[in-house]
Formats: sequence, C-alpha cells, structure tokens
Amino acid sequence: MRRPFASFAPLAPLTPALLGLVLATAPLAPLVAPPLAAQERRLGPADVFQLEYAAEPAISPDGAWIAYVRRWSDPMTDRRYSNIWVVRRDGTGHRPITTGKFSEESPAWSSDGTRLAFVSNRGGSAQLWVRWMDTGELLAVTHGSQPPSAPAWSPDGTQLAFLQLVPRAPLVVGTPLVPPPGATWSPAPKYTDRLVFRQDQLGELPSGFVHAFVVPAEGGTPRQVTSGDYHHGGQAFGGGAVTWSADGTELLLAARRGDNPEWNARESDLFAFNVATGAMRRLTDRFGPDQSPAVSPDGKLIAWTGYDDRKQGYQNTLLYVMNRDGSGKRAITTAMDRSVAAPVWSADSRAIYVVFDDSGNTKVARVALDGTWRVMARNIGAGSSAYSGGAFSVARDGSIAYTLSTPTVPSEVAVVPNAAPGATAPPQPRVLTAINADVLAGTSLGAVEEIWYESSKDKRKIQGWIIKPPGFDPKRKYPLILEIHGGPFANYGDRFDEEKQVMAANGFVVLYTNPRGSTSYGEEFGNLIHHAYPGDDFYDLNSGVDAVIAKGYIDERNLFVTGGSGGGVLTAWMIGHTDRFRAALAFYPVINWESFALTADMAPMAVNNWFPGFPWDFPENYDKRSLLSVVKHVKTPTLIMTGEEDFRTPMSESEQYYKALKMRGVESVLVRVPEEPHGIRRRPSHEAAKLTTLQGWFEKHRAVLQ
Repeated sequence: MRRPFASFAPLAPLTPALLGLVLATAPLAPLVAPPLAAQERRLGPADVFQLEYAAEPAISPDGAWIAYVRRWSDPMTDRRYSNIWVVRRDGTGHRPITTGKFSEESPAWSSDGTRLAFVSNRGGSAQLWVRWMDTGELLAVTHGSQPPSAPAWSPDGTQLAFLQLVPRAPLVVGTPLVPPPGATWSPAPKYTDRLVFRQDQLGELPSGFVHAFVVPAEGGTPRQVTSGDYHHGGQAFGGGAVTWSADGTELLLAARRGDNPEWNARESDLFAFNVATGAMRRLTDRFGPDQSPAVSPDGKLIAWTGYDDRKQGYQNTLLYVMNRDGSGKRAITTAMDRSVAAPVWSADSRAIYVVFDDSGNTKVARVALDGTWRVMARNIGAGSSAYSGGAFSVARDGSIAYTLSTPTVPSEVAVVPNAAPGATAPPQPRVLTAINADVLAGTSLGAVEEIWYESSKDKRKIQGWIIKPPGFDPKRKYPLILEIHGGPFANYGDRFDEEKQVMAANGFVVLYTNPRGSTSYGEEFGNLIHHAYPGDDFYDLNSGVDAVIAKGYIDERNLFVTGGSGGGVLTAWMIGHTDRFRAALAFYPVINWESFALTADMAPMAVNNWFPGFPWDFPENYDKRSLLSVVKHVKTPTLIMTGEEDFRTPMSESEQYYKALKMRGVESVLVRVPEEPHGIRRRPSHEAAKLTTLQGWFEKHRAVLQ
C-alpha cells in the first residue's frame, strides 16, 4: 500500500519564525559521522511516509491463517490508512483482502474460520463488515450513525457482539432562540455538566453512553443488550472489549457503573448480561480496575485482570480467575511482580496466555492455574517506537501469532508453535512478513547497544540503550542526545524506533533509558516516583549521560536533551537542575501541575493517583514538583512543540513555560502544531516536522569541532 514518490523535499518547519531559524543554520554543520558508501542511505524524515506497520494479528482457530492490520501513510493526502491482510502460517499466500484509502481494524475470525469480521469506513462511515473467506464476498452488517468497535463472534457463529455509543440529546440550559428563516447564525454555545468533556485524540466528547449490541452475522437490525446511563466495555470512549460466555447466552464485559465514575477514573467492574433479556449479573465488586474478562472454553472459569486500587501511581495489574458464578476469586500471578494484560485461554482450559513487559522487552507467557508460568514469545512490539506495545493471538493448537519488533525490524507478523512438553526455552519464531524490506534495503540503521549503569542517587541499576550513527567510528567524537520517555509509568525497550533512528542518522549518538518509575521492573521500582515526580529521576538520567561519556566517543560540549509528554516534563526538569546541555526540546510537556490538574482530560486520575489530593489541600507537594519552581535556574536554549488539539497536556502548559523563559531572557521558541492531539502523529507531515525541527534546533546550537 506504499505510495512511492521520486523525491520528497525536507518538510518545512511549521511557523515563519522557525523557518527563518532553520534557514539561518543552512548549510548545516557537517555530520560528525563519516560519509556512507554511495549506494547506502540513511533513514530520514521523509521515511515517515514510507514505513508501514503490522498490527492486530488474528490467527484463525485452526492456526492456518493470520489476518492482520497493515498501516500505511499517503504523502498526497497526508493521512494514515489501514487495510486487512492475510498470510499463511508458513509465510505463503500473503495478500490484502481489502484495499483503498480507508481505516480498517479489529479483524476477528468466526469459530469455524470461514468468515472474518472487521470494522471499516469504506462505505463512508465506520461499520461492521464480514468477509466470506472462500468467496471473498463482503457485507456491511451494520448501518448505524455511530461507529461500532470490538467485534466478537458468538460461539455458534450466528451473531456478532460489538460496542457502540448510544447518543442522547446534549445539555441545553434555557430555551435557545430560533434563527429567522434564511438567517445564518454562529454555532450555538456548548453546555456541559460533566467532569471530563474533552478527551485527547477524540476532542469534544459526544453526549451519550457506550453500550453492547448484538447483530445477526448475515446482517440485520442490531439489538442493544446493556442499559443504563453508564459506559460499558471497560473505557468511556474509544476502547474496550466484549466477550461471549461459552454457551452463547451471556455477554461479559467491564463497565463503569460505580459511584461517580468520572472522578473514580480507574474504577470498573465485571458484569454478565443475558443476551436475550439484558438481565445483569455483577461478577466483581471492589475498588479498582477489573477488566478484560475471558471465559474458559469449558465454560467453568472466567479469567480477568485488575488490582485493588491503593491510589498509588503504579500498581501491578494481576491475572485473576473465578468461577462462572463469580465465586472462588483468586489472583494467580502474584509471584511474577510484573503487570499482565490481554488474557486468552488455552483450548484445554488449563492455562491462560498473557502479555507482559519485562526489563524493556514485551513477552507472552502461558500461566497455569497454579500460578506457574513460562515465556512463549519475546520481542512483541508495535514497531514505530521503542515504547512497549504490539498484540498477540492464540490458535486452538497453542500457536501464537504476534507483532514482532526488534531494534532493526519494525513490526512484522511472526508465529511460534506451541512449546513441546518439557521444553525449557521458548519456541523459535517464524517471521512471516517483510513489509519494510523495500524501504530498509540499502539503508544503514544505527546499531543499538544495551547499557546498564548505576544511578548516582542510590547506586540502583538503570537500564538503557544507545543508538550509534551509521558508519560509527569509536575513535571520533559525537554529539549526544538524551531522549526521555513519557508516561511516566511506561517503558522503552529493544524495539524499533523510527524517530530515534533518524536522530542517529543525523550524526548523533542517542541515549534512551528507563529511569525510576518506569514499568517492567516490578512494582517497587515503578513506585519510586509515587507522589515524587519529577524528582530523583534526574539522577538516573544524568548518570546515564555520564556512563555514555565514559565510553570515550562523546563530545562533552555537545550534549542535548529532549522528550515528549512525561519526557517533556523531565526535559524541563533536567535543564532546571543542570546547564550541561547546549539545547533542549520539550515536546508537549506538563509545566504547572495545578493548572494540569484542572484542565487535562486525565486530571481525575492524576489527582487521585499521582498526588496526595487536591492542589489547594497540598500546595507544597504541587509546588515542589512544578517546572515553574526551577525555571529561574534555566539557561539552556529551549524549544517547546505541542499540538493545538492536545487535551492530555494542554497547550496552555507549553505557553506558560515559553513565556516564563522569554521573560527571563532565555532563548526559546514555541511551536504550535495545528490539528494535532498528544504525540503529534495524526498527520505524517507533522511527525516528520518534529524531526526536522529537532535537527534544526540542535544543529543551530551545536558547537563545531575544531
């Protein structure tokens, strides 16, 4: 689905001021890495349009075929699209089963493997579609005004369950005037009485509630199963899942039916709804997130994930099982000290497959009912960044299809067979696709090296990775970029990262690490920043810079720092505590925790779990963690870049920091990216502009070697 183009000029920065900034640096200082051979090339910002990614693999029940979502970008429309592809487990038969500039996702096989359901907007709006695999015939089985999500087949294949918003009339106070005939009036005022009325990626939230529906698999009229003024499926908007009982009589799902669900943002419970009558059975009743129910094939047990919420910043998400009637609840992964997700039963109902992060690597484990577990697959990843991600699917014979990502391989579809009895090592994977072989052929990527070092704070071991420029020569001196992950409860790992590879291709050594608070190292490590972020993570990050400098190939005059979201927070924290960096670039940071707590879409969870309480009750805690508390120490030239539709770390945060820097006389630039939510990845050109902006800013401030 890649759309070739002969030449793609470097994307211009987004504002006239920044354009002048970059032009003023041209020609850029020579790259410190030696030139590559004529036939070789380096990854560049334009490759954002060329790289494709495999996602959402779904292996057929008999394990013969894998359907997956293939995501790609179009340079002519500056949009991202996705289609459904299939491949046999031996790697043959690789082909698209849908094509065109559409958004298609959520492939799901019928239990007999003869049909594939998915969501597509190919008819002009998102609907639920079914494809007959023997004939290729396609049928839209829904025709509603709201997009469906999370399709799930009934065990007998006659029905599909899905989630969908049920709209309700928006709030209006008073009786609005009616425009005279033929008049054109401005848009009406927007009323809300909700705590959360905007959400990042979605914008203004519609009025209504998400419910579960069923529809005949051959098309017909959807029927609503759940009821009430509550959100069903596990998340309020834009997510969630629904599953069937083994006998097809009930739908099981997470729902937010507790008191004040907007304020208790993590709280959800599991419910079973009778498909015929809508009668509800409550399965869990505790304070905390209960989610992802999975019914054993024999119908006797329900597995799910969750925890008792202690209002900590980070807690391990555990795997639980209970009897179908809700009795006999018990946690079975307490010994792992890792968070698990996405439970899938084995065909014999004796074990459960889960995905988990472990020291920066995402794995699939098979967990027995006695809590013992073994790793079945490694290197699961989403492909576009070093963050954890990706997905897996299990066939009846125990074969696992998943998206594989390594430092040099964007996400591809891989499969591993079920492990032989008594085997001590995970089965060897077979990679079935090579969707970026054309782009990467002849392209020199930066070599990735794992590093462990001690934090100067407490000698704690910290894990990180170094990307070296293509053509790296250890006898030369290179500028260094410290790139910091967001979250803050997230992790980087040994996964492909297009943006960091472009940084390295520009001649920089790139260091990215998992400082305290990062996930995949256990609950105690994650909670080292509980009610104390940002804070001692400074020492972890600064010690990482020292560890790379000690290797002897870093020019200490040319140290740079950047990061997005929580990484933007820590970028501002770093330059508030040291002036060792020549320049900084903070992408979409939080600057003032008080304003964040009253404007961000995730404010309820932040106040409940990241802070001891409201800002007016704990002003000292908020103040000491505010980036404004250290802005008086900043001397580092700083650029801040944020999407104008970012409701996670709102633009007002970046504006506060920018104006504080300007009033203090610190060289600074503010970049506002139109139409972009958190992450600046909605439009491929905007993602590329992140890279050209970073390159221009750091090159402008780089000291030239004498």
